[in-house]
Amino acid sequence: MKEIIAVVRMNKTSATKKALVEAGAAGFTAFKVEGRGKIVTNPTLILERKKELLLMAGEDQTGEAEKLITDFLVGTTLFPRRLFTILAHDEDVSKIVAAIIQANKTCNNVGDGKIFVLPVIDAVRVRTGETGEAAV
Repeated sequence: MKEIIAVVRMNKTSATKKALVEAGAAGFTAFKVEGRGKIVTNPTLILERKKELLLMAGEDQTGEAEKLITDFLVGTTLFPRRLFTILAHDEDVSKIVAAIIQANKTCNNVGDGKIFVLPVIDAVRVRTGETGEAAV
């Protein structure tokens, strides 16, 4: 038995839920979280992304959008994310992880999320008292 923890972009929540159901995940829980990953250190990538985001922001006479974008890119801001936890049988883990990756991979080169796979010692189904693999 394994626990899969996936941190994904907020706008990928529906695609992730659909992918988990299609991959046969027994069940999952999702939380709204905030966090940040590894800071991007490539100045060219940062400058390109800043230009794209400023164009998306449109005209901003106060400079607030530029400050938010700069804070976002240099690591002083936390990002809204969705955290999924999934319990899975060992034989289903690779299929579930592949489905999460497929649903969340973008062309942005940064910020697509992380997946962690951890061992689970035991599980108990509250309604029936079943334990172990039968509880998943």
